[in-house]
Amino acid sequence: MSRIRYKVAMSLDGYIAGSKGEADWIVPDPDVNFASIFSEFDTALVGRRTFEMMVDAGRATIPGMKLFVFSRTLRQSDYSGVTVVADEQEETLSSLRAKPGKDIWLFGGSALFLSLWQARLVDTVEVSIVPVLLGGGIPLLPAPADRKKLALTGHKIYQKSGTVSLEYAVK
Repeated sequence: MSRIRYKVAMSLDGYIAGSKGEADWIVPDPDVNFASIFSEFDTALVGRRTFEMMVDAGRATIPGMKLFVFSRTLRQSDYSGVTVVADEQEETLSSLRAKPGKDIWLFGGSALFLSLWQARLVDTVEVSIVPVLLGGGIPLLPAPADRKKLALTGHKIYQKSGTVSLEYAVK
């Protein structure tokens, strides 16, 4: 069974994007092997706002991955390279998890994370903490959210950028 893994960069003060959705504060580190990270997944999940930012940046797909966009306002007929999920979120994810394949990357969107978190569909929370204070923006997990215990399963320190990656399993 595939796991749903929330893998995201976060500022030291708990934001995954600036107040206007900006991510220019994420410092690349030459020791991060992005090819290896991407190879762990064959499916990505994004919310509407994240997807619209991807479209605006000219990156409406993720090479090598099936992309599922969760939105009640977007229409499937407008986006041929992705699957738009308006309803039946839990059924769609149960079906995806049951298929053979790699893990599923909950790629972006704190609102989508909150929704899946509340439905108890997230298996891991993997946060790369970037050494910057934004002072505001889009939080990792918006309120109100259920409290859940996590168990540390891995960590790595990237000396060149000062980024710390933490991996937790949801108990």
